Amino acid sequence: MALVFRTVAQLAGVSLSLLGWVLSCLTNYLPHWKNLNLDLNEMENWTMGLWQTCVTQEEVGMQCKDFDSFLALPAELRFSRIFMFLSNGLGFLGLLVSGFGLDCLRIGEGQRDLKRRLLILGGVLSWASGITALVPVSWVAHKTVQEFWDENVPGFVPRWEFGEALFLGWFAGLSLLLGGCLLNCAACSSHALLASGHHAVAQMQDHHQLETRNTNLKN
Repeated sequence: MALVFRTVAQLAGVSLSLLGWVLSCLTNYLPHWKNLNLDLNEMENWTMGLWQTCVTQEEVGMQCKDFDSFLALPAELRFSRIFMFLSNGLGFLGLLVSGFGLDCLRIGEGQRDLKRRLLILGGVLSWASGITALVPVSWVAHKTVQEFWDENVPGFVPRWEFGEALFLGWFAGLSLLLGGCLLNCAACSSHALLASGHHAVAQMQDHHQLETRNTNLKN
């Protein structure tokens, strides 16, 4: 039963980490962190991401323009770029490391303790990737809410609202965190199974030595 749980936990942890990593990469590059609908022109929709601003018009379609300067960006967008790059990098390393720790991979099959440590490291990297994905998404969402309810801005001025990429980023971060938890649970179960195996071997050796001693006394 413990072996089945460990295998399922490993596969589920890697699958969720992979899903979270792919979604975090999409979140990084999608230009849909913020949406702006103009009441005066309902056929025109503005979107903003970390790298560019886009406008969608019914006749022309979508047109995007990259930001000219990194330093000219708001603080939340500058730090979001850095955090999302960290999230993508840490998520990739977590997948790579935890992949070598899977039981279904025959490489290092005799080194159970090394595989367990690789799973733990992969889980920690997935955690770090999830946190560094949740921080920028939540920060941009917080600033968007602040600006939306800013009483100093006249009511007729259009306000930025949440874009689809924010929800995608939250889902990515939670998937990475859950995947890291499952990987560490699998590593802990591997350690418990290994310890119980050592205990069983020690009991068999003690029992064998006791039988040998009794035989020698009878002779």
